[in-house]
Amino acid sequence: MKETKLKFGVIGSGSWATALIKILSENNNDINWYIRNTENIEFIKKNSHNPNYLSSVELNLKKLKISAEINEVVEASNVIIIAVPSEYVNDEMKKIDLDISKKIIICALKGLVPETNLLFGEHMQKHFGISPNKFLVIGGPCHAEEVALEKLSYLTIGSSNLELCKIISEKFSCKYINVKASDDVIGIEYASMLKNIFALAVGISNGLGYGDNYQSVLMSNSIKEMKRFISKRHKIKRNINNSAYLGDLLVTGYSSFSRNRMFGNMIGKGYTVKAAQLEMKMVAEGYIATKKAYLLNLDSKKKAKTPIIDAAYKILYEKRSAKKIFKDLSDIIS
Repeated sequence: MKETKLKFGVIGSGSWATALIKILSENNNDINWYIRNTENIEFIKKNSHNPNYLSSVELNLKKLKISAEINEVVEASNVIIIAVPSEYVNDEMKKIDLDISKKIIICALKGLVPETNLLFGEHMQKHFGISPNKFLVIGGPCHAEEVALEKLSYLTIGSSNLELCKIISEKFSCKYINVKASDDVIGIEYASMLKNIFALAVGISNGLGYGDNYQSVLMSNSIKEMKRFISKRHKIKRNINNSAYLGDLLVTGYSSFSRNRMFGNMIGKGYTVKAAQLEMKMVAEGYIATKKAYLLNLDSKKKAKTPIIDAAYKILYEKRSAKKIFKDLSDIIS
């Protein structure tokens, strides 16, 4: 691949976007950063910290050019990292007036694009003309909060273009980040969505009072369910026990940093969905992902056995009793 200076643009200002900014800054990369809120921009420029997310991280302002104009950031960058929650991504992408078909796009979100029910890579190919050879996806296991603490963490970057994948991977590697390249783009995108659903289910079980023994069984069944779901939709040779799948599931299901587990825990304790969302003040992407995965799985040609996804859907969207649904689920899983 011809050597070209990579100029990164980050779309999003949440925890994960801030963590990615920190990682890229470690390697002396210049970064254009789109933040909608001008007050937040002024705060960051004055204090070198994001006021709302990972506020302990000291940002290297010498490496950052921050703008409230998304087209300004896109125009100045040849690698665009999309790091906004999936439920808002379409609204942000519609603001882009430029031709981005020649840009390198990196997906750092989890879930389908709600308006199109497509994986982000599929959405970008269909609506923005992005070639699969210029599309990459970032997978875990990696919590933004541990990046902030500079704890050793792992990323998986996937692309059908392994040459490009290795080049981008080097930009994300640093003393506390190990990066692995993969060609399973679709599998990583689905895994990133599904692990949030399973973490939410683990949270519900915890809120209901189930202990570690039950939760470990629920997690072991979750990885089998993930494998069945992904294989029905994209059947290639993959090791579901690799860190991008099982590793990401484990950290999301067990970690105290997991917002999806936290959201599920509140549901298990009797919170309504709205009350849980208001108290968290953060997006738990497993909520939207549950509905999307459930509806996708209604396709008779690609239907997989998904008792955990089904249970989460009944509780969240049919307002069924979590206690009753999990009693039924405990008789199915083993």
